Amino acid sequence: MAKTDVILIKKVDGLGGEADQATVAAGYARNYLIPQGYAIPLTNANKRRVDSLRDRRQKRETEELNHAKELQGSLGKLILNIRMKTGEDGKMFGSVTSQVIAEELMSQFELELERRKILLPEPIKFAGEHLIEIRLHTDVTANLKVVIEGSAPILTAAE
Repeated sequence: MAKTDVILIKKVDGLGGEADQATVAAGYARNYLIPQGYAIPLTNANKRRVDSLRDRRQKRETEELNHAKELQGSLGKLILNIRMKTGEDGKMFGSVTSQVIAEELMSQFELELERRKILLPEPIKFAGEHLIEIRLHTDVTANLKVVIEGSAPILTAAE
C-alpha cells in the first residue's frame, strides 16, 4: 500500500494535532484529508507554513489552558440543584446522566459544557449530594457539587 507524508492543518483523532507531520495511506490523504481541509501535502513550500501553524497552535493551546483554569475556579464555587421524581427511599425514577447535568448547567448558570467532559462512572440514581469531576482540559479538572432533590421525603430508619 502506498504511503504519503502530509502536514495536518487541523487536529485529526488518531493522527495528531495542528502542524504535525503524519505518514498516511495515499488514498486516505487524497480522498479525505486534503479535500476536507485537514491536511496539505508535504512539499518544500508547505514546510515553511509549518512554523506559522505551530505558532498559531501554541497560542490557541495557551488560551484554552488559561480559560480552563478560570473556569475551574468558578465551577468549584457552584452548586447545581437538580429536582427529580423519587420514591420514598430516595431512589429516583430514572437517573441523572452527564447530558442532564450539561443541560442543567446551561439552564441555571448559562454555562455551556460538552457532556463528554463530565466524568460520571455511572448515572446517578439516588437523591442527595454528589461530587462530579469535570475534565476541562487535559491538565485541568474541576469538581462540581450536584445536589439532587427528590420529590418525596426520604424516610430514615427511625421513622
